[in-house]
Amino acid sequence: MCNSGWQAFIRTSLPEWPTWLAIVFCYGSWWSLGYWLYPVAPWAALAGLAIVVAFHSSLQHEAIHTHPTPSALCNELLLGLPLGLAYPYRRYRETHLQHHDDERLTDPHADPESYYWDGNDLAKLGRVYRFMLSINQTLLGRLLLGPLLGSVRFFLVDMRRIAAGNWGVTLAWVIHAVSILIVAIIVTRGFSMSFWLYALGPAYIGTSLIGMRSFCEHRWHDVTGGRTIIVEGSLLSFLFLFNNLHSVHHRYPGQPWFRMRKLYYADRTAWLTLNHGYVFKGYRAILRQYLLRAKEPLLHPAQQTSGEKHQS
Repeated sequence: MCNSGWQAFIRTSLPEWPTWLAIVFCYGSWWSLGYWLYPVAPWAALAGLAIVVAFHSSLQHEAIHTHPTPSALCNELLLGLPLGLAYPYRRYRETHLQHHDDERLTDPHADPESYYWDGNDLAKLGRVYRFMLSINQTLLGRLLLGPLLGSVRFFLVDMRRIAAGNWGVTLAWVIHAVSILIVAIIVTRGFSMSFWLYALGPAYIGTSLIGMRSFCEHRWHDVTGGRTIIVEGSLLSFLFLFNNLHSVHHRYPGQPWFRMRKLYYADRTAWLTLNHGYVFKGYRAILRQYLLRAKEPLLHPAQQTSGEKHQS
């Protein structure tokens, strides 16, 4: 990189100091909990590690949106390590950027993060799988089953892409496998912890915590702005890096996490109008309403019959 390129890189990255601090805090906490706390207080360490895994996932989301640097490669080197184990960073980046096509939000064929199903695809599912997916539409189900269902489905779809000769997907999974090996070495040798305990404990529970955020993030609405949620005050806001103000993020995806609250409260009324009242005061309200009740059906609401395919 030439001098002018480095200067531009530094000018762009320096204002991101809150993200740099968050990255140092994240990795420092991960190491401290595993190396220092786990030998003397294992249950407290495991709980803390789960929270760190969720926080790291929030930082990966920031990295996808060019924070803390404008370089995709630098951000991948900084935050591509899969503390949560399940998803290759490169594939997460690719599918998440595809998800940001707001005109096609929730479309089961165009939005990789949609929890709706097309009627034809839904009709082909077996009873057990469909039952599990129905449970997954409740908040309790999403927390307990969401990481398993999501990661297995993602893996199987990508394996079909690899079998079809998609070299980009293949490379992403090769990098992911090497990265998991690095995490495994740190966990087993540095933390003196069973890798499977880490996988089924902090990694799974941390991913589950992110499911609390993503559970209600989107819904079907005829108007694009009404498809994305706003969750206002919450103790989880920092854990999610203010992605709970999700409508603001979708409107300004290039803005960093530490500007979300200012953007929102600068004109709260306008935001509430924009997203057609899809607002919760906090995650406790979502918990009370949807813990044991399905938020929405599996079939995309825009479909009139099980044979129709939704056109955005």
